[in-house]
Parts: sequence; structure tokens; C-alpha cells
Amino acid sequence: MIMLYFSGTGNSKFIAELFSHSMKIECYSIEEKTDFDILIASHEEICFCYPVYGSRVPRIMREFAGRHIERLKNKKLIILCTQMFFSGDGARAFMDLLPRDVNVIYAEHFFMPNNVCNIFITPLESEKKVEKYIINAKRRMQLVCRDITNGKIKKRGFNIVSRILGLPQGFFWLKLEKKLQDSVKINNNCNQCGLCASGCPMNNLELQNGIIIPQKNCIICYRCINKCPQKAITVFFKAKVKKQYKGITDT
Repeated sequence: MIMLYFSGTGNSKFIAELFSHSMKIECYSIEEKTDFDILIASHEEICFCYPVYGSRVPRIMREFAGRHIERLKNKKLIILCTQMFFSGDGARAFMDLLPRDVNVIYAEHFFMPNNVCNIFITPLESEKKVEKYIINAKRRMQLVCRDITNGKIKKRGFNIVSRILGLPQGFFWLKLEKKLQDSVKINNNCNQCGLCASGCPMNNLELQNGIIIPQKNCIICYRCINKCPQKAITVFFKAKVKKQYKGITDT
């Protein structure tokens, strides 16, 4: 078994590493420079972890699955998703990307802290609230690992109700996603440190002649917004960032 994950601001990384530590397996970010074809081919069970965006799989994970689709044939999959609110069929949506002979043996959703820091209707949680998320995630992970060890099959988000609830979210998000690829704005207080450019998972930000230039390839992961030391970046909404989400540091 092996874990492959994408994490924008740390929530999915926390879940992926928590699972990997509990199950004593190797864990890789899909952003790493490694031969994933060999890794996937050499393991019978592949675990995927990613944040749910509008009840759908982030584009970076969709593209990763597309590049390795041949190696994923006849594999057993475990899918772990992180979500802020209810995500509908966020785990099941991954199956739309894969061959029919792939067998999902377990799927679960984890509620995690909000990382969207420039929308007034979704304020960032307090440290005390984040601690509760961590405690609940650890409790749920214990059950997940116990189920998988005992061979119990569970597929969160695969039932017809989740599918119906996820369908409109997914349709809306996939339409909006294309428009948002060019939604990054750099404010005048940018100091050209290049931290956003070096950390962007899609190489969407480039430092050119001392200026950060967006490349119209944003996936709305909010990493740059939450990492910028000047709070000079906005994505999606133009409201100035006042407080940033720093992720989960608990291990």
C-alpha cells in the first residue's frame, strides 16, 4: 500500500500523513519529483488523499490521474478527502477519472478547518476550534485504519443521495473553475520575494524582472494567499486578506 496526496494549504497533507503513519506505509505528495509509474506499479493498493473543490477532484489531481491511468488499472483504491462543509460525492468523483476495473475498497471524508481567508461569510476558525478538528480527525482516522485492517469495505459519498447532492455542486464548480484560472491579483504591497512563485503547485506565478506575473493556470488552492508575507495576493474574491490560514502543525 502507498499514499499519494495533494494538499493546497496543509489539511490533506495532515490526513495523508496521519493515515500513513498509522498504517506504516510510504507517503508522497504528487508534487514531488519521482517516478510515480514505478511506485504505482509496485503496489497493489493505492491511497489517494485530496481536498474536495465543489464536490469535485482538484484539477492537479485529475491531471495526475490522467497521466498514470494505465498503471492504475486493476488496482485497489482507498480515497480520503478533506472538506470544509458537506462535499456530496467528493470521494466518488475520483472514479470518473479512472478505468472501470479499478476497485475502491474504502472512501471517507474528513471535516477540516477553513483555509479560504478572504470571504467574510467563511471566517477562519480560532486555534481552539482547529484543535477540535484535529481531535475529531484523529478519532475518525482510528476507525478508518481499523476498518481497513479488518477488511471492512466502506464508501462514503458513493450512495445515490450523495451523488444527487454533489451533482449540482460539481457542475457549477467545473464551469467556474475555468473562469478562475486567471483570478489571481497581486496588490501594490508585493515585495517580490518570490515565495508564491516557488510554492505554486501549478507554476502559475512567475517572477519576471522583479514582478510576479500570473500565468492563467490557477486552481484556487489558496496556498499563495496564505503564504504571502505581505498579504498581497487575492484569488477568486478581491477582498484584502487580513488573516491567513497557517495550516495544521500537529503531528
